[in-house]
Amino acid sequence: MSPPTSWGIEPAPTIMALLLLAAYVPRWWRVRRSTDRDDAPIWRLASWIGGALTLVVAQGNPIDGWGDSLLVMHMVQHLLLLDVMPLLLLFGLNRVLMRPITRRVQWLEQRLGIIARPWFGLVAYTLGMWLWHVPALYDAAARSDTVHLLEHMTFTGVGFLYWWHLLRPIPSRERMTAMGPMVYMGVTKVTVGLLGMALTFAPGAMYAFYETGENWWGLTPTTDQAMAGALMATEQVLIMGVAFGVLFIRGLQEAERTARREEALLDREEAERERREAEERAAAPSALDAG
Repeated sequence: MSPPTSWGIEPAPTIMALLLLAAYVPRWWRVRRSTDRDDAPIWRLASWIGGALTLVVAQGNPIDGWGDSLLVMHMVQHLLLLDVMPLLLLFGLNRVLMRPITRRVQWLEQRLGIIARPWFGLVAYTLGMWLWHVPALYDAAARSDTVHLLEHMTFTGVGFLYWWHLLRPIPSRERMTAMGPMVYMGVTKVTVGLLGMALTFAPGAMYAFYETGENWWGLTPTTDQAMAGALMATEQVLIMGVAFGVLFIRGLQEAERTARREEALLDREEAERERREAEERAAAPSALDAG
């Protein structure tokens, strides 16, 4: 038996998605038409639109409705809000696109203190995942729309904070360097991976809400839970792999830009040295003539 299917969108996430587009698209278009055209490629616009659409899809039906019947579909919803949406939105940004608000963002980070530090994002991401999968809290979110909203706001908030520190599009003193991102992602993969394994290999169903429901698609509560845990673990590997690839490419690009700046500096120094030598040679005959 399959769970009931109804297609539709929710007003609140749809309005939020429209606000995201209204804030981004005009700025992207202005940069696209300026001398900084290369900093507003089509793929960044597509990424931002994808992030906004992910919010609508995650909170709308059938995913939201199926999440009331199947733990694995509830997990899909969580992962879309925790990882996919923040990543797509952040991929849509860079320092040029964010130039009008860069100082305000930096000012806010300074006022937030430890909340704006990478280690806080790592802890918040991990604790958010673990705490909301405690059976009592998970069941409460499944039964109460208010608690469910709080759960989703938590996942969205900690997800954006976590990925912000990895993909930061603007300069900051808190930016990780060297092996920092690798450690950051490695710790997350282990801590969240353990949660996925716990769900996958638990001997029985952990959430009473799903134990009392219908066995949709022929899935028992234990099998449904195992699929949700396996999905979480697999998604972590895939998402971390994508993030690693992006960081690697960014590192190569930054190294190339640094090399170009150093080469340009050396060229200027060489040109200045040759100019001084030429002036000295030009002045030498004059000095001999005067003697």
